[in-house]
Amino acid sequence: MCDLGIGAKYFDAQGERTLSEVVGSYTYFADGDVLLAKITPCFENGKLGIARGLTNGVGFGSSEFIVLRSKGTILPEFLYYFLDQDSFRFDGARRMAGAVGHKRVTNEFIEQHVLPMPPLAEQQRLVALLDEAFAGIATATAHAERCLAAAGEVFERYLEARFIDSGIGWAEKKLGDICVVDRGSSPRPIKEYITEAHDGVNWIRIGDTKGDKKYVWSTREKITPEGALSSRYVKEGDLILTNSMSYGDPYIMKTTGYIHDGWFVLRPGPGIDVEYLYFALVSPLLRRQFDELACGAIVKNISGDLVKKAIVPVPPAAEQRLIVTEIEIASEECDRLASLYRRKLAALAELKQAVLRKAFAGEL
Repeated sequence: MCDLGIGAKYFDAQGERTLSEVVGSYTYFADGDVLLAKITPCFENGKLGIARGLTNGVGFGSSEFIVLRSKGTILPEFLYYFLDQDSFRFDGARRMAGAVGHKRVTNEFIEQHVLPMPPLAEQQRLVALLDEAFAGIATATAHAERCLAAAGEVFERYLEARFIDSGIGWAEKKLGDICVVDRGSSPRPIKEYITEAHDGVNWIRIGDTKGDKKYVWSTREKITPEGALSSRYVKEGDLILTNSMSYGDPYIMKTTGYIHDGWFVLRPGPGIDVEYLYFALVSPLLRRQFDELACGAIVKNISGDLVKKAIVPVPPAAEQRLIVTEIEIASEECDRLASLYRRKLAALAELKQAVLRKAFAGEL
């Protein structure tokens, strides 16, 4: 970390100012203006920037942005770094107003927010040093992001090779020939069958797969036994497959329940290991086939008849288990690497915030 050479009394020279005292707010923006997103979640995610290189020097922005223009006592870059602090965004997020999903940071919060105001020369020196420090952080972040992406790509390439390179005794079979494929169904209107009663049964939704890329362990909602009569039952060990929007995503059931018409249930026949079938379905080989089979101009989906036509490489049963073990080892190693680089990215993001906190507290 570079030493900014600033003492604890760094900001005493000109004290503090509210944002309304040092910047004006506009409906259009010009070169040098700072644009700050004011709607959730963009505000919380730190969506802001400095306008540069505009045609004719002027632009017209969305009402979802606040345009802040210096009155001459603050550098745009200094303001940008101040607004880039997590503490500023967290404070603003707590005071948002509006309907859920469309909340906005209030103009009053922005206008009355207090920021330290050193002389312009000190602002320039601070900005130059922060630029240098963050250039290093940006380089390290880009490297970690490339490594994180590479970990996933390595596993994808491994999966593709594992299912393309067939061995002795392998066969190519249609999915409909090696397992039963049935579509889920829903009672209508579904809201009338959602229940919290003790006799309710698990109602499996896409959201229940979040946090686990392979299994469904539990459900957030239940439906009445009457509603279950118009749905399709799935048991532990069944494989379910999405058929619309993000179609072709498989999961193995670790509980029982009922599926709506956005799912297929696949029940492998004799000689087909469900874990092997899962990895075959997530492999690029099957994903490409699903992409070719999917139909729909806007919302892509796949029908049961089309799913049954997908070709799956099928080795002998004993070899299927060996392949599953090998893939799981490779997956764990790639996950370990991905976790490492996610931790590095989190650490770099925290380092950036630590530098900003110390800079605006005059402690660097």
